[in-house]
Amino acid sequence: MTKAPDALLTYQEAANLLGVSDRTIWALVRRKQLTSVRFGRIVRIDPEDLKTFIRKAKDGQGVSHVS
Repeated sequence: MTKAPDALLTYQEAANLLGVSDRTIWALVRRKQLTSVRFGRIVRIDPEDLKTFIRKAKDGQGVSHVS
């Protein structure tokens, strides 16, 4: 039996984890500052990519402003 991958997050779920709006997540993805996974019209965030984004922010490589 193979292990199931970590569940991918919706924009809203990722936003809730970071304490921001889903529009902020959308802007980060649009600006290629946060990687997303696309299945046709469905877009999800891999939890590992979200962790990488947080690590970069901690290292001073984060986003200073998202509009």
